Amino acid sequence: MAYKLGVFDIAGTTVADDDAVAIAFCSAFEKYGLKIRNEEVKPLMGYKKTLAIESVLRSKDQQHDAETVEAIHEDFVEAMMYHYANNTGVKAMEGAEDIFMQLKHHGIFITLNTGFPKSIADTIVKRLGWNRTGMVNEYIASDEVPSGRPFPYMIHTLMQRTGITDSSSVFKIGDTEVDINEGRNAGCGLVIGVTTGAFTRHQLAEYHPDHIIDSLYSLPEILGL
Repeated sequence: MAYKLGVFDIAGTTVADDDAVAIAFCSAFEKYGLKIRNEEVKPLMGYKKTLAIESVLRSKDQQHDAETVEAIHEDFVEAMMYHYANNTGVKAMEGAEDIFMQLKHHGIFITLNTGFPKSIADTIVKRLGWNRTGMVNEYIASDEVPSGRPFPYMIHTLMQRTGITDSSSVFKIGDTEVDINEGRNAGCGLVIGVTTGAFTRHQLAEYHPDHIIDSLYSLPEILGL
């Protein structure tokens, strides 16, 4: 199969995370008097962040009205934007930029999608210079579509933006359950889990991706390049 479009997750897949997302989540909840552990939020990584916040509040039998969710979300977004703009440890995942260029050489569109809002996605792409270098063709955030993962809207929008009409020529790669289910729901020809982020190999295997890899350097062989 000749793949024409790659849809890559951001945090934990193409951008080194170092638990920054989970830490920011926990910190935002703690400001509202609710202590949670990293392990409790990691299964929600990849989801649209307002939905993830609502899910945590509901699981703790806490008030989860729109105002409370938005207040916690604002604290989270502020922390993540500061982190991605200023933290010296923010960097591309090992192999990400090499693989982007290699795939582009083979005529594959490189796109990103994320459970983050667009403000954070913009900050990341700008910080890494991917908007200036043309290394990434397109990217999209969960607040640009009616519903985020696991719904297929972000992938379908990226297909429209790049002129790809056949979903079987699209591959999706990410580090969470919802990355895998998003790829399936979008009809992607190949769905790949990667162990560099929130989920372990065992956890990813429960959702039956076509492949599970430990490094982006494994991608070319899987794609037949």
